[in-house]
Amino acid sequence: METTDTAQHGNHSSVRDTRIQKLTDLIDKGINPYPYVYNKNTSAAELQKKYAGLTNGEETEHSYNVAGRIMAMRNSGMFIDLTDPSGKIQIFCHKENLSEEQMSLLKLLDVGDIAGFSGTVRRTPRGELSIKATKIKLLSKSLLPLPEKFHGLTDVDIRYRQRYVDMIVNEEVRDTFRKRSLIIQKIREFLTKQGFLEVETPMLHTIAGGAAAKPFTTHHNAHCMDMFLRIAPELHLKRLLVGGLNEKIFEINRSFRNEGISPRHNPEFTMLELYQAYVDYNEMMVLVENMVSSIAQDVLGTMVIEYQGKTLDLTPPWDRKTMLGSIKEVTGIDFDKYLTAEEAAAEARRMGIEPEEGLNWGQILELIFEEKVEPKLIQPVHIIDYPREISPLAKVHRDNPRLTERFESRINGWEVCNAFSELTDPIDQRNRFEAQAKAKAAGDEEACDIDEDFICALEHGMPPAGGLGVGIDRIVMLLTNSPSIRDVIAFPTMKPRQ
Repeated sequence: METTDTAQHGNHSSVRDTRIQKLTDLIDKGINPYPYVYNKNTSAAELQKKYAGLTNGEETEHSYNVAGRIMAMRNSGMFIDLTDPSGKIQIFCHKENLSEEQMSLLKLLDVGDIAGFSGTVRRTPRGELSIKATKIKLLSKSLLPLPEKFHGLTDVDIRYRQRYVDMIVNEEVRDTFRKRSLIIQKIREFLTKQGFLEVETPMLHTIAGGAAAKPFTTHHNAHCMDMFLRIAPELHLKRLLVGGLNEKIFEINRSFRNEGISPRHNPEFTMLELYQAYVDYNEMMVLVENMVSSIAQDVLGTMVIEYQGKTLDLTPPWDRKTMLGSIKEVTGIDFDKYLTAEEAAAEARRMGIEPEEGLNWGQILELIFEEKVEPKLIQPVHIIDYPREISPLAKVHRDNPRLTERFESRINGWEVCNAFSELTDPIDQRNRFEAQAKAKAAGDEEACDIDEDFICALEHGMPPAGGLGVGIDRIVMLLTNSPSIRDVIAFPTMKPRQ
């Protein structure tokens, strides 16, 4: 079988030429190959359920209109496999039941065409539920062939670039995206029942902030100014908390980070971010583990899931470990005793980790954690109490001023959630922003700018609050056993082909 792009293109061109001729023949016969409507009145799944008790060889007088895509044709079209989003049903086309005009139309149909069939329900002697067609209507002529039947669409690059073909031929892909929709629906239901109000905030920002990430830049012509695509909705959501819109708010948002692509990273991604007044990060830990476990139960019927050969138990409560404690557990070294970045860097080098010049104590600690600890965190765990230098929007830890009340929830070694006891002191916030601005001036592209309006909002008074951000794409990966983030984003970011 030819597999090169050139051979496939040649095959497609030949098939397309044949189908273009059929399209011309249809038009010559006065048939519109792309009509406006069709009175579909049932689905494949509804028929399969309704007539589950129909015995082999039994026929009914019940007539229906079905419609879908032709996925297979046998015996010169006498038997057609028709699929719609609910499933498959067989169409039986015979000259005893179809007019001469309809039989001529049948000869112009191809695998991949979308068509409607009217007829009565029967079960064949071999047990296949079928529609005995009395009328055929072409609804959309397909000019390009579907992938070869027994091999399917296996080229990963083509699958991501032509997701529509991937979905046509791979039922498991359609199932993944239906589950994604259900997961997001269940998140909304969970939070709404908890009293959270769903809100919307801008995707175009004048200042890049809300997270440590390199932004995408765009330009607003009318105002003649550069703007940034949203890194995170955090600072606008906190403004709503200041305004007293509700004590519990959330947004399921699209965010954009101008960073590398990997099995866990896409520049455009979906995140849940929420805030709750009068609680701290401890309440956020309980909320996230209850939410993730209940969604798994609702969608999969279990809190114990299989992911790429690993069994993950999402049942609350999840384990809790401090960042310093988890590093000490793996390396045997207590980094809290090192007061300077130089001391921490020297110890990192003894472990075989080479920190870049200019990193502070917190950044070095984070580097060691990512290298030595993160891959070992397979079962759900909250890593708590992050260094102050890498947490510009979190409250200082009430027991250790070097740290903040921040946690990240990890599953399968991945960060799936980032949360804080939110910083509400405008003076402290300004100091943190100024430190970030210095880091940015020194070359840190992921550092935040000073957001004067946000500081102004804090100076009007923000209640104590817990905040939480959850990576929905990664949760969907876990709950659908998908190895790459591109498998759960319908149209992932791809470099254009030359």
